[in-house]
Amino acid sequence: MRIQLPGKVKFIIDTLARAGFEAYAVGGCVRDSLLGRTPGDWDITTSASPYQVKELFPRTVDTGIRHGTVTVMEGKEGFEVTTYRIDGEYEDGRHPKEVTFTASLEEDLKRRDFTINAMAYNEAQGLVDLYGGIRDLEHRIIRCVGSPIHRFTEDALRMLRAVRFAAQLGFTIEENTRAAISELSVNLEGISAERIQMELVKLLLSDHPEEMRAVYETGMSQVFLPEFDRMMETPQNNPFHCYNVGEHTIVALMNCRSDKILRLAVLLHDVAKPLCKRVDEHGIFHFHGHARAGAEMAKDILRRLKFDNDTVARVTALIIWHDDLPELQEKAVRRAIHRVGPAQYPLLFEVMRADTLAKSSYRQEEKLGKIRAYKQIYEEIMARRQCLSVADLAVSGRDLIALGMEPGKEIGDMLHCLLMHVLEYPEDNKPEILRNLIKTEQKPE
Repeated sequence: MRIQLPGKVKFIIDTLARAGFEAYAVGGCVRDSLLGRTPGDWDITTSASPYQVKELFPRTVDTGIRHGTVTVMEGKEGFEVTTYRIDGEYEDGRHPKEVTFTASLEEDLKRRDFTINAMAYNEAQGLVDLYGGIRDLEHRIIRCVGSPIHRFTEDALRMLRAVRFAAQLGFTIEENTRAAISELSVNLEGISAERIQMELVKLLLSDHPEEMRAVYETGMSQVFLPEFDRMMETPQNNPFHCYNVGEHTIVALMNCRSDKILRLAVLLHDVAKPLCKRVDEHGIFHFHGHARAGAEMAKDILRRLKFDNDTVARVTALIIWHDDLPELQEKAVRRAIHRVGPAQYPLLFEVMRADTLAKSSYRQEEKLGKIRAYKQIYEEIMARRQCLSVADLAVSGRDLIALGMEPGKEIGDMLHCLLMHVLEYPEDNKPEILRNLIKTEQKPE
């Protein structure tokens, strides 16, 4: 079995081999190559010590030299080269207390997380597969190397990584591996929010975001996203819905493209429904106010998971307005764009569409048609560059001062009145018309 190594990777491996050391491409790059995928990066494992690696290459970075890793720079690219090692006891659920360098590739591969990530390759020896990685690739299975309990006790994040790999590759988690996740899921409490965030985003951006169901079923979401558990346990007895809140969310995720802001917004768009649920006299469930309440909850969740402020702001804005459908008239849509903010479009239409596709067939086509019409009117407004904010007005605060108005609140109020008028009558956004409105003290609406 032959893998085409990039020239720079081959050069590093050959340089180490000429110096008398073993060296292989290892891990995800081998897995992805065998699957016909383009590796995101190439890692190399070697029998050379970090200091021997540094002696062989003119430009290196001590990435994690204590744990045996040196980054070799070739041009502007960096390649991590790690010495064969045996990990000592894991005390923090992430890092071994100590590592022991070894001359054995077998020992190095034995410590890795999953069989599909425990293969090595070079052109001289070919593929080294000691733990059934090829077999599991062929059967599309995620399986731990050795004991799942041992692997997940070493680093609890591997449990979430198992689901993430299943989502990215379309694989199934092997029975004993999945059982160990359910048994040890509480150990995720010791993992930093930043690391959990990284795996969650990768899962959401995968081709199978429906694996969020496995995150719930194995108990992991209860640790870092308990709000999702409440969603999975909240029914929606309503003619517009055919799923509970969580299953509706999963189906919605499957109906939107892979975009970080979009999928986070869809994941959390109904997060407040369990809290906002009300039942009328006919036994029908209603969730009034869930959008705005959900935006506040989402803000807390995203901050808890250490998302950046821009992501928090963009996601929560989409959640606030995901249920807002104006009258299908230009003036109403202009007011909606002003109210919502142009920055939320066109992602807002995608959230609305995904939400609708995850509902029952009752009036679904009607709702989808309204969303399409809303989008069409929006696009026509944007194409004509119509005024949607004070900044778009044909007059400014300076113009109002030149007309004799005193700086301060009066100017702000007048600009707002002018904007409300122009949202209604976009053809009036001309300097002379707006100045005449001011001069004659007509109060535009």
